[in-house]
Amino acid sequence: MAADNASSVTEFVLAGLTDEPELQMSLFFLFLGFYVVTVVGNLGLLTLIGLNSHLHIPMYFFLLNLSFIYFSYSTTLTPKMLMGFVSKKNIISYAGCMTQFFLFCFFVFSESYILSAMAYDRYVAICKPLLYTVTMSPQVFFLLLLGVYGMGVFGAVAHMGNLMFITFCADNLVNHYMCDIIPLLELSCNSSYINLLVVFIVVTIGIGVPIVTIFISYGFILSSILHISSTEGRSKAFSTCNSHIIVVSLFFGSRAFMYLKPLSILPLDQEKVSSVFYTAVVPMFNPLIYNLRNKDVKIALKRTLGRKIFS
Repeated sequence: MAADNASSVTEFVLAGLTDEPELQMSLFFLFLGFYVVTVVGNLGLLTLIGLNSHLHIPMYFFLLNLSFIYFSYSTTLTPKMLMGFVSKKNIISYAGCMTQFFLFCFFVFSESYILSAMAYDRYVAICKPLLYTVTMSPQVFFLLLLGVYGMGVFGAVAHMGNLMFITFCADNLVNHYMCDIIPLLELSCNSSYINLLVVFIVVTIGIGVPIVTIFISYGFILSSILHISSTEGRSKAFSTCNSHIIVVSLFFGSRAFMYLKPLSILPLDQEKVSSVFYTAVVPMFNPLIYNLRNKDVKIALKRTLGRKIFS
């Protein structure tokens, strides 16, 4: 079936974010700015963690992987979107579309599960501080990371498997600026309720399971913080979580609005606006949130800049 699809539809045309000509160049420079900040910020945070030995603990190794994921899926999507603003006809090959979609799914699922792994790390650090080095040993960290990227593979393969059983019609105009599952199903001659149900189930696993994990972790964290007698102690404990809470809220809020709704409701124009938020804006905010709100990262940044200036 995949081979038939590839032979009957060799390319897709991406509709883009808007069809208003007067907005194209303004949006091009806006999202180019977003992308530059995303690349510089996330690669800078990744480098900062790598260069400072006092940040070589699980919490910041998870953050390093989160920055890598944000950089990667932003790079998977944004350059093609930018090309759409300056091209008369934004064409992507069948193979290119499937590759973009696979990588997008892989990185989004990985992001979802690494945020839940970070919540578990904060739970151990606050609720079981004396056992932290044992509980979050290098072996445990490696297994958690393996699970994170394993779920990324699962999400990508499951969604791709769903697409392999559909046939695309003559119309190849994708009503989106990227190859995503819902607009691709809209072009199918034989997609059914079952295909949409599979999408809902897979996305629920990708979003629902991490949400439950994060809520349980923060339930225990909140209980432990409330049992701390001193106000300073409570404030210090909470400060280690606030950056992660902000990133989690941005991530799951935008994804839940996008996917976890009744299957019959598919307002693609609204979904494009929502997807712009989580593919272009959230990755840009990640390094800003952790740089501005995390004391250890700010200290590391000052030390690193100090060494560069001194040298």
